[in-house]
Amino acid sequence: MIPLVYVEESVRNHPRTESILARHPRASVVPIERYGSIFNHSQQNFRLQKQRPALILANKHDHFVQPAPDAYGVGGDHNWYFSHMLNCLYDCRYCFLQGMYRSAHYLVFINFEDFLEDIDNKIEPGKQNWFFSGYDADSLALEPVTGFVANALPFFASRADAWLELRTKSTQVRELLGHEPLGNVVTAFSFTPEATWKATEHKVPSIEKRIQAMQQLAEHGWPVALRFDPLIEQAGFNDAYSELFEQIFSQVPESAIHSATIGPLRMPKQFHRTMESLYPEEPLFVSGLAQRNSMVSYPAAREAEMIDWATDELEKHLPSSKIFPNLPA
Repeated sequence: MIPLVYVEESVRNHPRTESILARHPRASVVPIERYGSIFNHSQQNFRLQKQRPALILANKHDHFVQPAPDAYGVGGDHNWYFSHMLNCLYDCRYCFLQGMYRSAHYLVFINFEDFLEDIDNKIEPGKQNWFFSGYDADSLALEPVTGFVANALPFFASRADAWLELRTKSTQVRELLGHEPLGNVVTAFSFTPEATWKATEHKVPSIEKRIQAMQQLAEHGWPVALRFDPLIEQAGFNDAYSELFEQIFSQVPESAIHSATIGPLRMPKQFHRTMESLYPEEPLFVSGLAQRNSMVSYPAAREAEMIDWATDELEKHLPSSKIFPNLPA
């Protein structure tokens, strides 16, 4: 799956690096001094690299855990996010990562212990401290490569005031199923309706397969969550999302669902410009979006209408206390 691995010299002899390389014996290994020389190089084509991405193994030196954006959360007292990996196995046309990064290569920071130490330092006793994974990468899609979740579960098992969200479109739940369920580790599955999945979410497992993964986790006692963020405009928007909600809630019990979030499609105008240049033929970028201040999104009135309708529709399936509209200022 991975044809080429760039390895920073500082992590070449790390046991985690050795383990990853051992699982990819056919990959070419190229030593590098700093990951930025590859990942941040200006002369790169994200669209071309996405067809055959390489893996970069590196060391992160600082800023392990960051405050989450104001609208990002599910009711916790303190919200943080972290990114032990940058870029994603999947290829969703609306994803802001293709506008943020010059490279489509997978960048994995090997020093997991430094992330967990920083998480430990951020925990305020007696408060609900949330740590969100999946902001800059899918949390589970490359778990067979990274092994991050396997390292994180014992850590969170001993910290009752720390909550971990693993946000994903993957069905890679084997590591979780092999572990005793933890009430403070929530696997949050992202969904859009069938037509949007087929048209824009390339390489993403089908809706039904993701629901089956949710079912498996729920049956084993793991809390699961739903993320309808972003909402994507399409013909027959109301009917499409109603059908999606019915499909999910007919198979996953409400009692197993920790929360559901709803959010708008928004991106900085520079990200949008980059994405539009990568995919000029993409219908998502040529109609329906409008610029508001420094952001590109659906027109304000339509965005509010979509959020309000989806919230009301979700309340047919979930108590309002479990529904969190995430609305950036």
